[in-house]
Amino acid sequence: MPRTPNEYVVHLLIEGGHREEVRFPTIQEFQKWYSSELTPKAASNDFISVPIKNIQGEYLVVRPSKIVAIRVEPIFSSSVERF
Repeated sequence: MPRTPNEYVVHLLIEGGHREEVRFPTIQEFQKWYSSELTPKAASNDFISVPIKNIQGEYLVVRPSKIVAIRVEPIFSSSVERF
């Protein structure tokens, strides 16, 4: 039986060598943000908001045209599957 990740870490590689890390609780939430916010504005120089739900009061905005790569990493909190 496959294990289920506890969360997903999304690494944004930004033009100029900058890197940002954002966490999503599910892959569906990442896909929703990616398809509704990032993809439609991929060539835009206008800022879009990147959701940071695990840090209270902190915000991240980025220019979509400056994102050169995205890496999605599943994170498993334990090696034992619990039901």
